[in-house]
Amino acid sequence: MAITAYRSSILHFLSETQTEYFDDGILVVDSENGTIQQVGPAETLLPQLAQVDVIEYENKLIMPGFIDTHIHYPQVDVIASYGEQLLDWLNNYTFPTELQFKDPEFASETANFFLNELLKNGTTSALVFGSVHKESVQAFFEASHQRNTRMICGKVMMDRNAPQDLCDTPDSSFEDSQALINEWHEKGRQLYAITPRFAITSTREQLEKAGELLKNNPTAYMQTHLSENKDEIAFVSELFPERSSYLDVYDHYGLLGPRSVFAHCVHLDETDYRRLAETQSSASFCPTSNLFLGSGLFSLEDTQKYNVPVSIATDVGGGTSFSMLQTLNEAYKICQLRDYSLAPQKAFYMATLGNAKTLQLEDKIGNFESGKEADFIVIDFDSTPLMSRKQSRCKTLDEVLFSLMMLGDDRAIGETYVAGKSVYKK
Repeated sequence: MAITAYRSSILHFLSETQTEYFDDGILVVDSENGTIQQVGPAETLLPQLAQVDVIEYENKLIMPGFIDTHIHYPQVDVIASYGEQLLDWLNNYTFPTELQFKDPEFASETANFFLNELLKNGTTSALVFGSVHKESVQAFFEASHQRNTRMICGKVMMDRNAPQDLCDTPDSSFEDSQALINEWHEKGRQLYAITPRFAITSTREQLEKAGELLKNNPTAYMQTHLSENKDEIAFVSELFPERSSYLDVYDHYGLLGPRSVFAHCVHLDETDYRRLAETQSSASFCPTSNLFLGSGLFSLEDTQKYNVPVSIATDVGGGTSFSMLQTLNEAYKICQLRDYSLAPQKAFYMATLGNAKTLQLEDKIGNFESGKEADFIVIDFDSTPLMSRKQSRCKTLDEVLFSLMMLGDDRAIGETYVAGKSVYKK
């Protein structure tokens, strides 16, 4: 076996309440098959590693790679577009941009840029929207497969309330999605997500087809948007007057379940929370986009009160940063405005093992348990003069993590490893 050991401070989570931190630790990786062998204190493991290369990182922190549970790769060029709320923003910026993704070369260039940007920000896995074009998802999976990143992606299903050239049909969306599932789902580290954009852009017939796809492919995922914006919710009520709520639209068509991820969930009631919890469907908290588009303040405390699985995500391009550190920064502030305190260890748990659990991937990624895939990042405490100064004054792990999530961004990521191989170095 080709074994490599990495020595640094090391942090990972065994559960939401169990943190494992080594001030001077060793991470042992089987770099041939890209898996974790063991992790522990340097004084214990070093005597066993006499014949092993040990790479040492000074004033750094090794953590599992970040996991992003909601992001749009065709919206790279829409990020930081001024002045709209959700529905106008889609019509004025997003839809015109997504028209370009029918071109495989354009899709491929964007997918490669997007994946490089994720890795530069320390994100090693993500749940990703493509565009309505089959070509966009083909290009994404090809780029991800080449890098050996564990990614989940899906072709948008959208047959109304969008430009004609961006609309598919119930039958074509079903056939294209199934063809992509057949080719890419569980190929290497690639996984597929059935992706109706949201209830506004899918007819009853298309949502029925999405439910059929999910039933026929039980290990696939389902991703969509839910209750992001009040005008959006009102429009859904007009389109589906027979349903009791926005969530009930999806429920009626069989789209809830443990592999279903609903982005935003800003405006839910008790019935919604209870139904999400009953079906183990998860809510994806997207703080930077909720603030940028003026959508509202997500209630992390309510998801916990009702035992709804919850994750955290960037939502580029409504979201304003690829950085999960910046995303945790804004999540903390939203929680503050709701009189709830997001503890630093809880925040980093969410961005790693917590997000892995909502994606049903905790057996593969999210921490450093033996046999898991060796996706990890090296965080640089000297990434900026201010970060270096602040970190030198931190006395506890909570202080270290809190200053990292308040002051950190892509500059704090010194190196990113995917399946035991360095894929980005600052």
